[in-house]
Amino acid sequence: ALWTKARVRSSTRLKHFSRSVWFLPGVYEPSSTKPMPTVPESVLKKRKRQEKWQQEKDAAAAAKAEAGKKKTEVCFKRAEAYVKEYREQEKQLVHMKRAARKAGTFYVEPEQKLLFVMRLRGINGMHPKTRHIMQVLRLLQINNGVFMKVNKATMNMLVKVDPYIMYGYPTLKTVKDLVYKRGYAKVGGQRVPITDNSIIEDALSEKTKGAIICIEDLIHEIYTVGPFFKECTKFLWPFKMSCPAGGFSRIRNHFVEGGDAGNREEYVNELIHRML
Repeated sequence: ALWTKARVRSSTRLKHFSRSVWFLPGVYEPSSTKPMPTVPESVLKKRKRQEKWQQEKDAAAAAKAEAGKKKTEVCFKRAEAYVKEYREQEKQLVHMKRAARKAGTFYVEPEQKLLFVMRLRGINGMHPKTRHIMQVLRLLQINNGVFMKVNKATMNMLVKVDPYIMYGYPTLKTVKDLVYKRGYAKVGGQRVPITDNSIIEDALSEKTKGAIICIEDLIHEIYTVGPFFKECTKFLWPFKMSCPAGGFSRIRNHFVEGGDAGNREEYVNELIHRML
């Protein structure tokens, strides 16, 4: 009887102890929990590899953005310097003209260094030598135009194909409008629109020793006929111009006869603006 009473008491104590343990905070019943799912090692390696690649990609993007920001600042500084140079040239020209007028003489402007040449007619009745000159000038289609440097060899060629072309001296505004509105690059033999300075930098930076990295550099080099003029003109695809608003006068007649062919000098700018 004594042994039975002691057994009942001990069982009652165990029950109370188990209940107190069951309701303690943070203690759970092991039998009621589900086993944690295991992740394959290959999946863990893939996650780690992807995280590493993403970090490298983010770092490269940040470095590229920083480099692009620095290049943009350099391009802006160069553009500001070019604007200042153009304004100084205009002021100098006005000053020289006023000084000459005050002295009762005339100021003769320096000879033009830049030409814009455009084809007017097709190949019907064209001599083979004339056709070859047109190919050398890269004027393969009607209304194609190119920039050229004024020198003896160029002028001799232009005289021989005078009835089939028109040319003149473009202003800074004309050069800018042509490059911005009709400018296409020759990249890998393909005609590519100039939508970013990186296209110019990739094609001309090494050839020009870092002198031309943006479109303002390109315009300045062409307008001033700089030392890398040849590389710039080769980089540009021949301009494809539209028919002028209001039409031509007479393309078979020379400009001095009331036509369109031949040297138009400064009057070429008005025609170009009608063809943009």
